[in-house]
Amino acid sequence: MSLHRLLLVEDDAEMAAMLAAYLQRQGFHVTTAGSRSSALAALAGGRVDLILLDVSLGDDDGVAICAEIRQAQDVPIIMVSALSADHQRMAGYEVGADDYIAKPFNPDLLLARIRAVMRRAGRAPSLTHRRRDAVLRFAGWTYDARRDEVTAPGGWQVSLSGRETALLRVFLANPLIPLTREEIAAALDDDEAAEGRAIDVLVGRLRHKTDAGLIRTERGTGYVLAAEVMRD
Repeated sequence: MSLHRLLLVEDDAEMAAMLAAYLQRQGFHVTTAGSRSSALAALAGGRVDLILLDVSLGDDDGVAICAEIRQAQDVPIIMVSALSADHQRMAGYEVGADDYIAKPFNPDLLLARIRAVMRRAGRAPSLTHRRRDAVLRFAGWTYDARRDEVTAPGGWQVSLSGRETALLRVFLANPLIPLTREEIAAALDDDEAAEGRAIDVLVGRLRHKTDAGLIRTERGTGYVLAAEVMRD
């Protein structure tokens, strides 16, 4: 199983370094961002399983960032703030935050909240991200999530089945990250598929309709999308 990947959005460099070091010791892969633009760039660059998002980010508003992310993705978000007033909590919940923790906090409490939110959210949503409004480009290919359309480098449209499209979305949310068959099956909401060769067959069909070199076999693990993904 791959490491859970957290995005820590915090403009206090000392606090970010301390939290990142603690969470890495707990077995998480942590990416840090100090602003709205760097947070959105990190999200566009690959899989994120949970976001720790500070409410106050200099000139940026964490609540507004949460609302912007939630319009396009269902990745779990925990808001972090030095303000503990009820209206601050409600503002975060109203725009789609999954939980809220006030500073100062015990790191062990934060860890417990992270694990609880991830259990509630489940593995599949974090893998697929449900990027509903994105146009994703990879190795000359294009996937338009708004229309569920796949376009080849030559400009012609490729017809995929619903299952093949769902599989492609899983890979596009996790570029260059090896995924086990169990992870893929969970993201497709089909745990039984991991027991036999159903995932292998589905990957084979997707390879046949796209580019065989795009999805590579990782011996002892599963499969990986061997291309960077850019989001328009």
